[in-house]
Amino acid sequence: MNKKISLGLALSLIAIAVAVTFILTSFFSLQSFNKKVLDVNDKARRYDSLESLDTFVRDNYFGEIDERDLSDGILKGYVDGLDDKYSRYLTEEEYINEMSEEAGQLVGLGLTLSEDDSGYVRIDGILQDSPLYNSGLQEGDIITFVDGVDVLQAGFDDSVEAMRGTEGSQIVLTVRRDGVDTDYTFTRQAIEVTTVTGEMLDGFVGYMKITKFKQNTPQQFIDTLEHLTANGAKSIVFDLRDNTGGLVSALEECLDPLLPEGVIATAEYKDGHTETIVYSDETELDLPMVVLVNENTASAAELFAASLRDYGKAQLVGVKTYGKGVMQSTTEMGNGGAVVLTIAEYKTSRSDCYDGEGLTPDYQVENEDENYDAQLATASQLARTAESGE
Repeated sequence: MNKKISLGLALSLIAIAVAVTFILTSFFSLQSFNKKVLDVNDKARRYDSLESLDTFVRDNYFGEIDERDLSDGILKGYVDGLDDKYSRYLTEEEYINEMSEEAGQLVGLGLTLSEDDSGYVRIDGILQDSPLYNSGLQEGDIITFVDGVDVLQAGFDDSVEAMRGTEGSQIVLTVRRDGVDTDYTFTRQAIEVTTVTGEMLDGFVGYMKITKFKQNTPQQFIDTLEHLTANGAKSIVFDLRDNTGGLVSALEECLDPLLPEGVIATAEYKDGHTETIVYSDETELDLPMVVLVNENTASAAELFAASLRDYGKAQLVGVKTYGKGVMQSTTEMGNGGAVVLTIAEYKTSRSDCYDGEGLTPDYQVENEDENYDAQLATASQLARTAESGE
């Protein structure tokens, strides 16, 4: 038996449903509004505290205030407050240097430096493209003053940083040799950084050392790989020890000729969506590979090693890696500075994220004798064994 509902009752039910919906919507909207108000008030209190501090300092600080330094310090403090060791604020000068480094260029003098036992700066090497290459300076020379500032007073790190600068600018170094100090004036210039080197090892093993993934790394990588294979390499050892990472875009170009077609690695962002960050085309290197890693192998270098292993292309030799599986982006600010911010977590398409965990090598080998590279010896032997099919 069908029951009929009168028009009046139907309208009443609809009215009740609309009213309930309105009440619920209003309730949750009010909650959301109240939360926003609380957030706004909380932020206002924080900025009021900053304003109060600014007023107090300006009224009472005895010294001179450099407004640019003060502004940079506030912004650095804000990002430092995130308590994320990978996020940081860059001043305009730091940002310019960062972009230069990412491009694979160094504006400076092209020196390899270390801190001498005396506390001064020791020259350990001079790049062939360096403006100092034919200056008469030698490895072992000691830099005592940089632009008239005593290295012992400035400290090693600040003295080395002071040698950087804008292309074309001049710098005066006071260099000590055999107890005699001599002043030299040099002009800073842009120098391309070599991030990939290679050589043939015994048994037709090609060896490639990758120190960083910069914008100029892919071309150096391809050139070195082609040179080794043209010279008869039947297997490849990639040395990523002490490689702390770099640009994911550069990593992708290096992995592309090694792996089969498909999605190699993805990143997951704050809102939960994922994106492909490494994709390989159909070109694939058909040679046995081994990857050397250590405790300083991090970030993009770990992703390189993990990708080759996950796709069955290589075994890892060395010690457990650093464990950095998060990605940063660099965004320029209106004042010329920039923010480097952690924005995503990444992993290969065939394994979990290794952030905070690191990669455990297939063959764990320690270098206990500083005169013998046991890790490289193991990797070379594995490569020779793989190429012979044993």
